Amino acid sequence: MLWLIRHGETEWSLSGAHTGRTDIPLTPAGEESARAIGDELAGHEFALVLTSPLNRAMRTCELAGYGDQAQIDPNLAEWNYGRYEGLTSDQIRATRPGWQVFRDGVVGGETIGQVAARAHDVIDRAVQIDGDVALFAHGHILRILTACWLGLPPEDGKMFVMGTGAISTLGYEHESRAILRWNS
Repeated sequence: MLWLIRHGETEWSLSGAHTGRTDIPLTPAGEESARAIGDELAGHEFALVLTSPLNRAMRTCELAGYGDQAQIDPNLAEWNYGRYEGLTSDQIRATRPGWQVFRDGVVGGETIGQVAARAHDVIDRAVQIDGDVALFAHGHILRILTACWLGLPPEDGKMFVMGTGAISTLGYEHESRAILRWNS
């Protein structure tokens, strides 16, 4: 089973700014939600723990109690938003009316296909492991990873809203890949 764990709150997640590669810290509330993740997981044993190289994900992993066993996987870094980094959707729509990240992409960053390729690499690594795998990462990469897990186009990640500090699980219903728990 894949456990998707989105990092705790940051100032930019609060404002709705696209936070790709800017390495900003968790807010105090974000640190508290990271500790709550640890309480909810209650020492669950994972065969593999992977984390994004960005501080907000690594700190969430650490505060949840899994920092000692975590391995950094660059494929779990958030979408590189290029020129849209730090901007809200409304700010982007001021110059690109009707813009949607999953449909229209970004300027000067990664394509959704490039993000999906990274997500597939993470999935390929995780399915080789015998046991549960924890992925500490970010909203958009985890949403795209979910779409890829389900065999959907990466653009369908738009349907899987994931809050900060959320835990979701992906696994199987009989032989079919499925969402087992979402955004709790």
